[in-house]
Amino acid sequence: MSGETTGALRVEGLRFGYGGTTVLDGIDLAVEEGSFLALLGPSGSGKSTLLRLIAGLEQPGRGRVLTGDRQVAGPGIERAVVFQNYALFPWMRVVDNVAEGVRKAAPGISRAEARVRAVDYLERVGLRDVAERYPFELSGGMQQRAAIARALALESPFLLMDEPFGALDPVNRARLQDLLIGLWQARTPRPTVVFVTHDVDEALLLADRVAVLGASPGRVIEDFAVPFERPRSRAALFADDRFHALRESIAEALDADTLARLASA
Repeated sequence: MSGETTGALRVEGLRFGYGGTTVLDGIDLAVEEGSFLALLGPSGSGKSTLLRLIAGLEQPGRGRVLTGDRQVAGPGIERAVVFQNYALFPWMRVVDNVAEGVRKAAPGISRAEARVRAVDYLERVGLRDVAERYPFELSGGMQQRAAIARALALESPFLLMDEPFGALDPVNRARLQDLLIGLWQARTPRPTVVFVTHDVDEALLLADRVAVLGASPGRVIEDFAVPFERPRSRAALFADDRFHALRESIAEALDADTLARLASA
C-alpha cells in the first residue's frame, strides 16, 4: 500500500492466532506521532505478539497496522526494535554492532564513517570506552545500552521495545529507564515509542498513555492517559495521590478481567 510513513501509528481491527488458538482479537489503537505508549498486561495477554505485529515480524489474520498511511507488510528500518535479550551479534565488536544500524540507515556510507557515527551513538549511552569490546565482555545493562544505541542509529520514526529492562537488576533498570527517557526527549523529532512491560510503575514513569491488555484472547481492556508532567522523578510520582489512584485503577482493571475470565471458564 502506498503512502507516507510518519511517526503516527494505527492498529485497526487486528486479530492474530497460532494453530487455531486466538492470541489477539479486536485490537484497535491510535498512537500520536512522537508519543510514548506502554503496553501493559499479564503473561499471555499478547503484548509481545502485538509488538511483533507492529514491527512487521508477524502478519495479522485480520485487520491491519498502519504507520502514517502505509500498511505494515514486513520488517523495515523505519521501525527499530529492542528486545529483552539484547540481540547483539556476538562475533562483532560493540562498535561494529552499532555500525550495522548506521549502514542500514545510510546504505552508501563508508565503513570508516559508519564506525565514527557508531562511536557517537555509543557515547550517547555512555559506552564509548567499551566500543572495541565484544558483547560477552559486557554486563547485561551495558549490552542493553549497546542494543539501544544500535536502534537509535537507525534514526527511525518508531522505536519498539519488548520488555527491554525486564532481565536487569533494579539499579540498572532505573538507570536505563532514565537513559531512555533522556535520549527520547533529546531527539528532534521524537520517535514514537511502543514499550511492552508488565510493571505498572515502569509504565507510569515512562509513558504518556498505558494500554492495558487482558488475556485469553488478548485485547485492550482499558486505555489510560498518564497526566504527569515531564521531566518526572520517582520521588515526586510516589508522593502524588494521582499516581496511586491510577496504579489502583490499572490493578482493578486487570483483576476484573481475571475474575471474568475465571467465571466464564
